[in-house]
Amino acid sequence: MGDNTPPPQHQDKQPGDEHKMHPEPDYAPRFPGSGRLDGKVAVITGGDSGIGRATAVLFAREGAKVAFLYKDEDKDARDTEELIRQEGSEAFSMAGDVGETSVAEKFISAVIERWGQIDVVVNNAAEQHYQEELTDISDEQLERTFRTNIFGIFAVTRAALPHLKKGSAIICTTSVTAYKGQQVLMDYASTKGAILAFVRALSGNLAEKGIRVNGVAPGPIWTPLIPASFPEEKVAKFGGDVPLGRPGQPNEVASCMLFLACEDSSYMTGQVLHPNGGTLVGG
Repeated sequence: MGDNTPPPQHQDKQPGDEHKMHPEPDYAPRFPGSGRLDGKVAVITGGDSGIGRATAVLFAREGAKVAFLYKDEDKDARDTEELIRQEGSEAFSMAGDVGETSVAEKFISAVIERWGQIDVVVNNAAEQHYQEELTDISDEQLERTFRTNIFGIFAVTRAALPHLKKGSAIICTTSVTAYKGQQVLMDYASTKGAILAFVRALSGNLAEKGIRVNGVAPGPIWTPLIPASFPEEKVAKFGGDVPLGRPGQPNEVASCMLFLACEDSSYMTGQVLHPNGGTLVGG
């Protein structure tokens, strides 16, 4: 193990469990809250762990009520709910497959029934599958990855949109792989490219309504997806090849989510932030 990279480990099930990781990711907000999301309701997909958990806890610290959708990681979800409540806010979660339109619609309806509003949508849920050869990517895997990573974004955003108003924010988690590719995550990188295009297209569509749409493109971040995706020997080198020489932590991405969710970014739409450890993209 390198000084800045995690020890070898592997999980057999996507999208992985945070409580089984060693070391566990750092989700904790770094600074006191300043009320930047007071009175707001945020919905987050994949909010039980990783970037989603860190975002949920930070949003709660900033005053938002937080609802999150997760697949089936019940312990992680209960832990995240408790962390939200410890920040003095209200939490709601629902288990289900974000790639199923009926689940997305049920989730949004439940939030509206509970709190009567939605102000911030964070489309974060994702899955990825390590494959060294394109010929090893089955139709089933291809459809599964697209259904979770991009179909789910369409379904959740479409369901939430009638409840959004001027000043609302939509944030989508794309990836550095949308810009530079990833030779063993070809279907995943393709979905992240689609998310980037979605952000750019929807931002123009909603600009007149005053609803901002932006993205965050993380680099190598220490989340449950990593041990659930890569062989042990790859995990032990994870994040070591970026200029900063280490994987990022979820709380280093959540701050980008907060910036895009609140009025600090009021003159930004159709843009992407890049917490990626120093990898240069788009130049």
